[in-house]
Amino acid sequence: MRKIVVKIGSSVIAPSGKLDLEIMRNILAQVVALEKEDVKTAIVSSGAIVCGVNKLKKKKKKDIHSLQAYASIGQVILMEYYSQILKKYHKNCAQILLTWDDFNERKRFLNAQSTINRLLDWRIIPVINENDSVSYEEIQLGDNDRLSALVSDLIRASLLIILSDVDGLFSPQGLVKTVEKIDNKVISWAKKEEKEFRKGGMLTKLEAARIATLSGIKTVIANGRKKNVIKDIVEGKQEGTLFLPSSKIERAKKRWIAFGKKVKGRIFVDQGAKEALLMGGKSLLSCGITKIEGEFACKDAVYVIDEAGSVLGVGLVEYSSEELKDRAKKFEKEIIHRDNFVRKE
Repeated sequence: MRKIVVKIGSSVIAPSGKLDLEIMRNILAQVVALEKEDVKTAIVSSGAIVCGVNKLKKKKKKDIHSLQAYASIGQVILMEYYSQILKKYHKNCAQILLTWDDFNERKRFLNAQSTINRLLDWRIIPVINENDSVSYEEIQLGDNDRLSALVSDLIRASLLIILSDVDGLFSPQGLVKTVEKIDNKVISWAKKEEKEFRKGGMLTKLEAARIATLSGIKTVIANGRKKNVIKDIVEGKQEGTLFLPSSKIERAKKRWIAFGKKVKGRIFVDQGAKEALLMGGKSLLSCGITKIEGEFACKDAVYVIDEAGSVLGVGLVEYSSEELKDRAKKFEKEIIHRDNFVRKE
């Protein structure tokens, strides 16, 4: 069985502020067809806020509580459309609403993983969205892009397809067909595109691609309004921009620390601690810490920063910020164990 994740942006299924049911039918027809080839798909779908706004038939308000209210109304409508379209194929779908905390807490992370995988085993299509109706952070996160990457790693998908209203990433020379590594040059193309053409969202798509590829997942950004685009990508045909998976893949727990955990604070270290972490593969000890910023608890994620202000990586701390600021306290354990530290790529 092969698992893939398809992220559908609002610009694909609601380009004019109203759901395009023909596009939804085309996408779901491809998903159903792929399942017959033993390719199972989890969908990360935007569109709830649009559905809520259209249901009320009023001028859209942009304050956070109005957006959350639109989302709560629209989720029901969006899922009804998915359900009705899939009935034609005698298929069922299931709604999964996730927040940052579902990735931040390891137990909830594993529970979400088990639920989505069980639905795929039952040949039910999960339709996943951020829980916009209750979470302030998720509604600002970037149109579900980051969520799609986190879900891809969560279920160990082999492919992430991010559907947009553009053909992919463009450089000054035109469409970029393949990206081996997302570096500053690649990011500059996205910034230029957003500034000049105001399409929006390419930077968050690159961040999603970075998370997915560093997790060993091939990623494609493509035009979701093209017929059979998903099927063509799965079959290996050239569509959009392909981001190749990294050759070096961290263990599952370290990927969770790097991408799933909220970073709560910053720990500054001296040169000796920096060398021990990066070159010696050692744990971080209290003697190497020069400064603490932010408030965090035991097992929270923090950035580790050198004397020049550069981020060395992220790690899980064994003590709270309050404890670490206590100069008289003696620390029996490492502040960050080497198995819980992920260096910055």
